[in-house]
Amino acid sequence: MKKYRIGILSRYYSRFWVARIAVVILISGMIAVSCDPGEPDPVEEGPTPFIFPEVKHFPTNLNVPEQNPTTVEGVELGKFLFYDGRLSGSTHPDSLMSCATCHIQSKGFEVGIDHPKFKEGHPFGLPTPEYPEGKPTPHYTMHLLNMVYNNNGYLWNGMIHPTNDRKGPGGYEFMGDDHLNYKYLESLVWMSILAEHEIAGSVEKTVNLINSISMYKPMFKAAFGTEEVNIDRISKAIAQFIRTIVANRFKFYKYVTREADLTPQELHGYQLFFSEEADCFHCHAGSLMMTTNDYFNNAKDSLFDDSRDRFAITGDLMNKGAYKAPSLINCEINGPYMHDGRFKTLDEVINFYSEGLVYSDYVDPLMKYVKEKGVQMTDEQKSDLKAFLLTLTDHELLSDPQYSCPDELGSFGIREVAY
Repeated sequence: MKKYRIGILSRYYSRFWVARIAVVILISGMIAVSCDPGEPDPVEEGPTPFIFPEVKHFPTNLNVPEQNPTTVEGVELGKFLFYDGRLSGSTHPDSLMSCATCHIQSKGFEVGIDHPKFKEGHPFGLPTPEYPEGKPTPHYTMHLLNMVYNNNGYLWNGMIHPTNDRKGPGGYEFMGDDHLNYKYLESLVWMSILAEHEIAGSVEKTVNLINSISMYKPMFKAAFGTEEVNIDRISKAIAQFIRTIVANRFKFYKYVTREADLTPQELHGYQLFFSEEADCFHCHAGSLMMTTNDYFNNAKDSLFDDSRDRFAITGDLMNKGAYKAPSLINCEINGPYMHDGRFKTLDEVINFYSEGLVYSDYVDPLMKYVKEKGVQMTDEQKSDLKAFLLTLTDHELLSDPQYSCPDELGSFGIREVAY
């Protein structure tokens, strides 16, 4: 009897555990099935982030507004628009104009002094009924190098700055605002389109023409997610491209990074530059960008009547006659010099700082030798200083294909002219 009961119990418990194990296996399978990802959910691909290379001895705080992150696709689109003469809103050969009209790669993205169209390097805008020969720009061009490292305002007077609350024409969604503004590098694009002394056009004409060009539709979609063309996206794309123009392959940079040597003359010029003897470093040092990106009255005049100097922005009387100290990278080819292009050669600039300074009550305190009219360099010192300045030319950038006009633009691309 006991054996019988034991047998029954053993069969009972055997069946119980078999059933229990089966349930466990079934539940485990269900869990496995429910956890199995199977086919992944489709992920919507976006533009590819552009990674700015780390440049030793350059600022690390990049000027990239959060409303316009830099992407590979945005940079590519911006490069096309930068060179496309139809940015003017016209397809007529005499009315083509783009950023590249005045910012020429072989001239360090400035006009240069020997441009056949712009006399002595002074740009002017497209012809209008009021200005049949084009209206001259109020100041000479500044180059577009290393803009991503500049956090202290754009233009000679620093008008373009995040603290500028002035509003442009309404009716356009721009950089997260409902008006065009004067805060960012992007702002310079729409300003150039409207300015009488530049493209002298309209937002509507530019947007409508770019929108009609089939080539751009997939490019806008790749950069911004849809094919929509508007002034906000045009401005953002061009600004993205400009931010990638980095000049750091000049000889002096390579000397600092121990990739090249300076000649004895260049070395002496370097020592002069960073000493009180030539007194250049106060305004053109701070990093290997060769500028502090600050604003100075550098003793060019004693009377000041320019309505676009730094004083016009700050209201500070000590900013009368003050302008940004431009980077000296590519200064060899960046003439004419100063905001008004008064000096045509590098030798003239050196002579000015040596014995041509003009005293006024607004001269910057860093111009320590203004009462002596300059630092009074010898001819040998001037020659050595110039030899050093020539080591600041980034020859590779001047022909680097990544910054050049795309072939796909054909006859609408603004290319280098014969000088």
